[in-house]
Amino acid sequence: MRALNNFKYRLIQGKFRGLFSISLGFLFSLLFINCKKEVVVQKPNILLICVDDLRPELRSFGAEYIISPNIDRLAQSGISFRRHYVNAPSCGPSRYTLLTGLYGPRGNDALFRRSVRLKQGKEHINPSMPEWFRTHGYTAISVGKVSHHPGGMGGADWNDSTQLEMPRSWDKQLMPSGPWKHPRGAMHGLAHGEIRVKPKEMDVYQAVEGDDSIYPDGLIAKEALKQIKDLSKEEKPFFLAVGLIKPHLPFGAPKAYLDLYDSVQLPDINHPGKPEGRTTWHGSGEFRQYNLWGSDPNEDPDFAVALRRHYAACVSYADAQVGKILEELKRIEADKNTIVVLWGDHGWHLGEHAVWGKHTLFEESLHSPLIIQYPDIKLPGAETDAIVETLDLFPTLCDLSGIAIPDFVQGSSLRPMMEDPQVAGNPAIAYHSKATTIRNSSHRLILHKDGYTELYDHDSSEKETRNVAEENPELVEKLTQELRKRLE
Repeated sequence: MRALNNFKYRLIQGKFRGLFSISLGFLFSLLFINCKKEVVVQKPNILLICVDDLRPELRSFGAEYIISPNIDRLAQSGISFRRHYVNAPSCGPSRYTLLTGLYGPRGNDALFRRSVRLKQGKEHINPSMPEWFRTHGYTAISVGKVSHHPGGMGGADWNDSTQLEMPRSWDKQLMPSGPWKHPRGAMHGLAHGEIRVKPKEMDVYQAVEGDDSIYPDGLIAKEALKQIKDLSKEEKPFFLAVGLIKPHLPFGAPKAYLDLYDSVQLPDINHPGKPEGRTTWHGSGEFRQYNLWGSDPNEDPDFAVALRRHYAACVSYADAQVGKILEELKRIEADKNTIVVLWGDHGWHLGEHAVWGKHTLFEESLHSPLIIQYPDIKLPGAETDAIVETLDLFPTLCDLSGIAIPDFVQGSSLRPMMEDPQVAGNPAIAYHSKATTIRNSSHRLILHKDGYTELYDHDSSEKETRNVAEENPELVEKLTQELRKRLE
């Protein structure tokens, strides 16, 4: 009996020993797992490159005569939105929409007006896009012209830190001014520190021998490279916005970029005549305030060609700065986890409708390039003809970053078009002080404040040269109601 009991004891003891051994092993495995360094997948960085007054004339957008190799390479690795429209044909209100995700005021002081309301504290103001990303763990920095004033400050020379264009939005706002002394000087600067004092005494175009740093964008690009290098050392993801000034007036770039176009044959200007009837045409006042040497490009074809060559030189100069920035991103291997956006803040007339400038509601003022490249993109090099708006960028960047899309934004994520370029977009809205417009896949309607309408058929060869509103009252009514509903 004792032998049997001893056997039972040993059997039970063995079971417990085995169970203890298993439990101890399980406990050690838990401790080992818990002692492992936690693997955290970092959210993607964001690099937003804003280019002032950039028409959708790039080689990757079909303009074979434009030399834009760096932006074209970005297009080859990203997706190009060939029918992207801004929400205002002017720097300030267009950037307001970009940075807030909302339709807004129509003047260049749009963001400053928002800033005043923030200071007053009398109403709830939704966070800006960079502020939203900051609340989700990002370091947000702007370099150059991202909001309307390069560096984002007010005051006589745009360097008064007590007057911020976008309070609470950025960890840093940087604007290297160099010999131009202050951001206001750099904004309309020409070579070697020339500042616009009396516009009539400043040449409308210029090309001077020297490296990229003799014009302001060279310094902006240099500071952007420094920020990329510094930000890559941080554990937090970054939201870096870089704003290049050219090809904004006056058209100034190092001579090497103008030389690129010595033997380039420029295409004819589309519908160069002044439109008949009532339109949003204007007399190109911003352009004509500069020294034009007594010439008028609408009457002097050689002068018109010279202007267009200098504009093209500025595009190639801006493209070179984009190339430096993207190369630095690649050099430090941050490109593998960075969303890159190249955005033009609006278009620019180069003689179309006899306008030299922006500020109309014609296609030339509102159509600008948009390229988005992001990690693990499914269709690199794809193009989409879906109509999209600047308003859509805020929710798109949230979507691609994996952070919540705020419920207050008025646009929609562009991710569906990025994954399937055949997905349709939505009509694009735009406005300025005297009128509003809506653009769908076939027509543009322009609605003036007093109710007068312009309607243009983009499926016809005449496009925006003949107002067909009287012939299409039902379509006018339909688009008018849609426009008003959207702007409510």
